Amino acid sequence: MIRKLKSGEYRLYSRKKSAQTGKRRNLGTFKTRQAAERHEREVQFFKQH
Repeated sequence: MIRKLKSGEYRLYSRKKSAQTGKRRNLGTFKTRQAAERHEREVQFFKQH
């Protein structure tokens, strides 16, 4: 899940909410949406291998 921040950057959050905090885990902040999408694909690939 990618959200745009007020600063203009994009932050990648986990898809599921944490059972402990009830919030989504921050998986990184990126300058462009394209960079965030690229990292999201890398994360999904890593989860499968």
